[in-house]
Amino acid sequence: MNRVGVIGGGQLAWMMAEAARKLNLTLVVQTPNESDPAVSVAQETLFARVNDASATEVLSTHVDVITFENEFVDLDALAKIQNVTFRPSLSALRPLLDKYVQREFLKTYDLPTPDFWLLGERDVEFPVVLKTRRLGYDGQGTFIIRDAATWEATIEKLQNVPIVLEEFIPFDRELAVMAARSSAGEIAIYPIVETQQENQVCRRVIAPAEVSKDVQQEIHRIAQTVLEKLDVVGIYGFELFLTKDDRVLVNEIAPRTHNSGHYTIDACETSQFEQQLRAVSDLPLGSPALNCQGALMVNLLGFEQAESEYLEQRNAIAQLPNTFVHWYGKSESRPGRKLGHVTVLLDDVTDLRQQALEIASTIEEIWYRH
Repeated sequence: MNRVGVIGGGQLAWMMAEAARKLNLTLVVQTPNESDPAVSVAQETLFARVNDASATEVLSTHVDVITFENEFVDLDALAKIQNVTFRPSLSALRPLLDKYVQREFLKTYDLPTPDFWLLGERDVEFPVVLKTRRLGYDGQGTFIIRDAATWEATIEKLQNVPIVLEEFIPFDRELAVMAARSSAGEIAIYPIVETQQENQVCRRVIAPAEVSKDVQQEIHRIAQTVLEKLDVVGIYGFELFLTKDDRVLVNEIAPRTHNSGHYTIDACETSQFEQQLRAVSDLPLGSPALNCQGALMVNLLGFEQAESEYLEQRNAIAQLPNTFVHWYGKSESRPGRKLGHVTVLLDDVTDLRQQALEIASTIEEIWYRH
């Protein structure tokens, strides 16, 4: 399978390009805009909305397999396309795209998750987490509500958008892990990482996370169960809560490469993007092991409405030791938009987490000076 179609042309597809060249694969991307990051690196582009199934049918005639950069697709429409291989399969995506259905799936297999319910099923007590059931990402569609006034305003704002309510978890830390599975059933699980969010948007990732062996085993069990029960061919990202008493709860599952795995480009023997392409192309999975003692990833987020390449800040960050700056080539900056990321390789194992936090602060001081 040498020609891979990708639904979506954002930075995740953009980061697949280098891996595709390494593996001698051809990327054909379906994306709506000429300015989308992957357009500049894909061998071919089909300009269409990612949920345009008729365009995906055309895409299917030009490739051997189709994979996904995002989950904003119409599964029912895609299911009508004949003679096409989707990886992950549509059946492996279906339980995950709706957050309520995803929670029900986890519950079916006794995988730990916050308590959840639909509006009207019980009285609301604060704090509570409200999520839109579809199409949320980077914190969009997730609301932590602490009082009745905010509740009323949020319900009014969302109007008739389907929602799910979840128990608020006073977690100690947030964790994540990437896990891949091949068509032969081979599974590769990456190091567990600590993620740090602000306003439900990932700011930093520290690899590996400092967790007990029991926590590591539980996270591996969760990832392996999901991949096997859904017969996944591809890579999935798992976002998790860790409580003070070392309980692990699944926050969300992304059926694709994920922001928490960007560090793998520079810090692992096989990047998450190469691993996705290996899985969907029937190549053996690569090693997910770190090639260094640890790593830090910092997202470069927009902080203003502007047209800027931010060359001064990027060049200053690039001067830091063992640092790699990845710039997505987006022409427009706006608050909270992911414009790029920085990975720093860490070789001193002494208090690796504290070292990572100090370097992250330095990077953010450079980035946000304006």
